[in-house]
Amino acid sequence: MVASVVGLSILAFLAVIIATAMGVGQNDGFSRGFWPPIFILPLYGLPIGFVLIIVLIISAGVRRSREARRDRE
Repeated sequence: MVASVVGLSILAFLAVIIATAMGVGQNDGFSRGFWPPIFILPLYGLPIGFVLIIVLIISAGVRRSREARRDRE
């Protein structure tokens, strides 16, 4: 889930960069069509991906500590 959220956000970010270089943003071109969701995806996707990575690290640490505690007994 982390990889998909971060991957889609990076692809959307690259799409905006490439579209800007091609001139799509002239005459308010990014406010119509499918561009607004593509603009918003990195805005929310990258922080959500960061939070998911932190949650993954914490859950892996808790699982390892439980396994180590269980193996000691």
